[in-house]
Parts: sequence; C-alpha cells; structure tokens
Amino acid sequence: MNETKRGFIQLHLSVLLAGFTGLFGKLITLNEVDIVWYRMLFTTLILLVFTGLPRVGWRKFFELSGCGVLLGLHWMLFYGSIKASNVSIGVICFSLVGFFTALFEPMVLHRRFSWAELLFSLVTVAGVLCIFSLDARYRYGIAIGVVSSAVCALYAVCNKRASVGVRSRTVLMYQMSGGLVAVSAIIPFYLMLFPSSQPVVVVPEGSNLWFMLCHALFCTVGMYLLQIQALKRLSAFTVNLTYNLEPCYTIILAFLIFGEGRELNFSFYLGIGLILLSVLLQSLRAWRPRQ
Repeated sequence: MNETKRGFIQLHLSVLLAGFTGLFGKLITLNEVDIVWYRMLFTTLILLVFTGLPRVGWRKFFELSGCGVLLGLHWMLFYGSIKASNVSIGVICFSLVGFFTALFEPMVLHRRFSWAELLFSLVTVAGVLCIFSLDARYRYGIAIGVVSSAVCALYAVCNKRASVGVRSRTVLMYQMSGGLVAVSAIIPFYLMLFPSSQPVVVVPEGSNLWFMLCHALFCTVGMYLLQIQALKRLSAFTVNLTYNLEPCYTIILAFLIFGEGRELNFSFYLGIGLILLSVLLQSLRAWRPRQ
C-alpha cells in the first residue's frame, strides 16, 4: 500500500471518529468548560500511561505545546460560538477551516498559493450552507465561530510542520499537555465573557465520567493520532477540507442512533452532494501527481 492511499484511509477513519464527537456532546450533560478541560486532562493521562514522557529537544517541545495551545483555544472558541448562537451555526463556521487553510498553508509552509484549493473550500462552504439555515440574529456567535475556524486551520498547518520527525503519540502527548495548561489559564477569562448557565463540575460522576473517558480515548486520542499520521502523508488543506464531511457523519449517526427527525429535504441532499464533490475533487487532485 503506497503512502498516499494509507494517508487517505487514516484521514477518513479520523473523520468518522470525529463524527461521534457531536454524539458525545449530546450524551455528556456537563457545560462546555468542563468538557474541554476534562477532554484534555483524560487524553493527557491516557497518553502518559502508554507513551510516558519521551525526550524531545526544547525547541520541538515548545513547537508541539504551542500547537496544543491553538487546539485548546479552538475548542474554547468553538463552544463559545455554539453558546452565543446554536450548534448549526457552530458547524457552519467550522466549514470555513478549509478556506483559512488555503490561505495559511502557503504562508506558513512557504509554498505556492492555490486558487483550486480556494475554489474547493468555497464549494464546501456552499454545501454546508445548503444544509443549515443562517440567521442574522446570531452575528456575534458567527464572529466567534469564524475566529475559531481560523485558529483550527492555523493549528493544522503548524501541526504539519511541528510533527515532522516525531512519533504521533509523542506529538499528541505534548500537544494535549500544553493545551491543558493553556485552557486552565483561559477558563477564568472565558467564564467572565461567557457566564455558564450550568455550574462548573469539579469531578464528573456516573455516566458523564464514562462518556468523557470514551470521548477522550476514541474521539481524541484515536482521532488525532490518525489525523497526525495523515498530515505526514497529505497536505493540511486536503485534511481540513475532508473534515468538512464531519457534519454529514454527525447528522447521519444522530439520525440512526438517536432517531432524530431531521427533515431530509432537497437542500440537505444538495449540500451533502456539494461537500462530497469538493472532497472528491481535492482527493483526486492530491492523488494524481503522486500517481
């Protein structure tokens, strides 16, 4: 199996695991601050057991930790966008990750700007807009969500550069531990800006504890290990554009598992068609030069 094919398999498995993130968000009854903090804490502890503290150079350590800070900030802003608007708006804004990656990747990795990538990302945005409705009342939440998607795109691009020559488990270990420290420092300011209607839970109990552990093990450790491995074989734009399939997976899984009665009208199928088209075109474009 060649490296490109292996990268695409790892990428789509990670996107499928990402689709379960929304389901755990529904099952876990904690507020967004608890979810983000415990997600990073449990992930760090799990990786610490299986990976330990591998030695890396100080420069590499700070690069990886910096990527973790970007990831933690993205999660906080993403949940902040949902809090200020709704889940649909947050998902729509997340679709802009591909657009921002098309802008950031040439600047950070010093490669040529691609108009094709920009076009594919805009096709994806159009597809997601067909699925969800955008309400002008949620402009504040949209603004936060746009910043969140920009931070996520920057994380993926920087992660591609920082993870070169380092084992995937080591990369994730230092990213999660660095992100945990950053999130711990951000939480007080976040709660000042976005007071939570739910109390902050010091220790999750019962089903919340088990769901958080599963969320950390499968939808964080498993998902990001696969994503890091895929980034070593594919461009950051290809990875981020493919992640626009995540809302589709989440909707389908929620429909099958929870029996949610979302009306699957023409706009829904048109939106999924546009997203699949953009992902397919970029996949073929990434595959062909290597062939």
